[in-house]
Amino acid sequence: MRLTVVGCSGSLAGPGSAASCYLVQADDDAGRTWSLVLDLGSGALGALQRYVEPDAIDAVGLSHLHPDHMADLCGLYVYLKYAPRPLRRRQVPVHGPFGTQSRVGEAYGLEPGESLGDHLPVHVWQPGRAVQVGPMTVVPVAVEHPIPAYGVRVTGPAEDDPARRVTLGYTGDTDACPGVDAVARDCDLLLAEAAFVEGRDVVRGIHLTGRRAGEAAERGGARRLVLTHVPPWNDPEDAVAEARALYSGPVEAARPGLVVAL
Repeated sequence: MRLTVVGCSGSLAGPGSAASCYLVQADDDAGRTWSLVLDLGSGALGALQRYVEPDAIDAVGLSHLHPDHMADLCGLYVYLKYAPRPLRRRQVPVHGPFGTQSRVGEAYGLEPGESLGDHLPVHVWQPGRAVQVGPMTVVPVAVEHPIPAYGVRVTGPAEDDPARRVTLGYTGDTDACPGVDAVARDCDLLLAEAAFVEGRDVVRGIHLTGRRAGEAAERGGARRLVLTHVPPWNDPEDAVAEARALYSGPVEAARPGLVVAL
């Protein structure tokens, strides 16, 4: 299983990165590559096409329904509906919080009689209930954000030994909470947002800081930490420095094109 960072800018697309989008891929026993996209934020669909054709996406998982995590589903809908060439598929299942179907439909502006489900059939996350995407098992975990939000744990075959199972934990947008601890627990890679700066952004219940992400990684025994969702006005290395003060494992800032083999 491998992670490719497609977009990692927090809250909006930045000058060097699209908003949140992460491609998780794994090969099954027959050699077929399965592709799961976690979040598809503003500006991400263009960058995603460097790594996978839109009609080769097997599933999209949404952490929550803020535009920097779901806006480019509108573009994916257009691609699946209107691309003139023969496509491998005209439907890509979307898993997300309750309200995903109406939220995306409103963002796109569906015409009367037009159904999002014709091309993006929506399935509502149920906390703790696994979703299978080829050889990958995806488990949503409720986390703390101003709107309903989920982190996810993705478990699949290791790149160097398909008989071994590895786990990616992705926090989505959240403050420290029991859900973050559940996502981080014993994972091989924790992909954690760090949009806030410790001591400057004092409001709670919205985002992690690098320090709080590092605490969760250390407490959960995560074997590697990648910090993401840093907004354009912050320096990602500040978040890394905060995390290193609490976390004893390897830590780095996400960047577009970063590939991590698990």
